[in-house]
Amino acid sequence: MNKYILSCCSTFDLPKEHFEENDIRYICFHYYLNGKQYPDDLGQTMSFEEFYEALKDKNVDVKTSQVNSDEFIQYFTPFLENGNDVLHLCMSSGLSGAYNSALMAQKELQKKFPERKIYIVDSLAGSSGGGLIMDKLAKLRDSGMNIDEIHEWIKENKIKMNHWFFSMDLTFFIRGGRISKTAGLIGTMLKICPILNVNAEGKLVPILKVRTKEKAIDEMLAKMEQNAEGGLDYSGKCFISNSACYEDAKKLADKINEKFKNLEEKVKINNIGTTIGSHTGPGTVALFFWGNKRID
Repeated sequence: MNKYILSCCSTFDLPKEHFEENDIRYICFHYYLNGKQYPDDLGQTMSFEEFYEALKDKNVDVKTSQVNSDEFIQYFTPFLENGNDVLHLCMSSGLSGAYNSALMAQKELQKKFPERKIYIVDSLAGSSGGGLIMDKLAKLRDSGMNIDEIHEWIKENKIKMNHWFFSMDLTFFIRGGRISKTAGLIGTMLKICPILNVNAEGKLVPILKVRTKEKAIDEMLAKMEQNAEGGLDYSGKCFISNSACYEDAKKLADKINEKFKNLEEKVKINNIGTTIGSHTGPGTVALFFWGNKRID
């Protein structure tokens, strides 16, 4: 059996230790904070606390930069030179152009390494949703699946990764154009929490609006009960990510741990990284689990 590397984008928002323990490689996106470039390296260069504290300044200038094809070539080349095949899971093409950059790199590298397999997969996922997929792929690899079997499995099952989000701070959604300024101001005044998910095209879409974060937490719990594989008998893993609102994330995690008695393990709470956090700002809670196939 040929050796192969499981790889993904840093935007899948798992701790550095989780990637290392599960032998998952990752390539870092970039972001600019007040004109200075930083790597999205899982909080190593700049801690999440420092990053989100900086975003509280209403005049902060924050932008993101995806990985380009040359960077992908430089990243993949050592794996291929060492005789490894590669399966790389990209951040959703509905959220980033990195998938297209990775495909360009694949085309060039396949000429140089025709004997190697290079699979580039559009995850249709983001944040710890992609992380939960990678966690599963590592388990399948460790169970003996080869790279072709893994590739077929992910193509069939990635659409079953459910994503649900809410945010109490609409500032960055307004800046990004996802919510109009008028609607955002009214929503803030009325304490409206938009509930969003990622659809079958891998795009972030608003689903409904609720008032107060307490109701938003209850709505997220209800969405999991309605959509999780097996309903309340769900026996898979569940990840939550948050942007500087750990207590809100913990309230949701506690409710899930109490209601879903058969979870493979207690809910894991992760940080929303600097790339996705640049677009959500602080105050966002995201929930991920395996369940019903997403629809458009």
